[in-house]
Amino acid sequence: LFSSILGGGEAPRAEGGRKAPRNTCNQSRPLAQWLMESPDPDLDGAYALQTPEDNRAYYRAWAARYDSDFAATMNYRLPNLVAAALQGVEGPVLDVGAGTGLLGAALGARGLGPIDGVDLSPEMLAEAQAKGCYRHLVLADLTQPLPPLHGPYQGVASSGTFTHGHVGPEALDALLDVAAPGARFAFSVNAGVWEARGFAAALMRLSPRIAGLTIADEPIYRDAPDPAHAADRAMIVAFARI
Repeated sequence: LFSSILGGGEAPRAEGGRKAPRNTCNQSRPLAQWLMESPDPDLDGAYALQTPEDNRAYYRAWAARYDSDFAATMNYRLPNLVAAALQGVEGPVLDVGAGTGLLGAALGARGLGPIDGVDLSPEMLAEAQAKGCYRHLVLADLTQPLPPLHGPYQGVASSGTFTHGHVGPEALDALLDVAAPGARFAFSVNAGVWEARGFAAALMRLSPRIAGLTIADEPIYRDAPDPAHAADRAMIVAFARI
């Protein structure tokens, strides 16, 4: 997950040895408190992040185990959903908030590319590089002006970046700027931030620059074992740059 985006003691355990769920994504807790109270990074901790510095520290601790601890355990659907929405794009694709490369792998499996990725966490990008899906990987904070990239891009994709504690719709303008005319976009937005962070309003504001907007409401996980997040949903947004 990108970026502007993202313990001592034993964590509480539910019956059967699983971690007890924590429904804390709307609470504000300093990163130091998370690190003291949770021995392992998890989704609730990621949702509580507030600054780029928090994100860097959190994903530094999670990067090596993110795919197995989170994506595989939760049956994470968003990378495949987003990649499917870009099927047929010909030319370079930018993976926004590339994280460990899950979306890059899904794009590559569909024959899309070459693929470039940007993310705030060098440790997450190291995991992405190991997957062998990317042409270029760039360290970048999406809440700041983008560094030079290798566009213009025919596709712009993102899964899991526009969510609690991560990136807001303010990043969309700069992403349109690095896309070629006619480029297709596909990205997920966690339903919990859709209105709260102003994504619907941002897409309306951007209407002179985009065409063919579609929005699909999808479950984020399939049969997730965590009851606190099993029913979480996301919007899969797709459009073309004019």
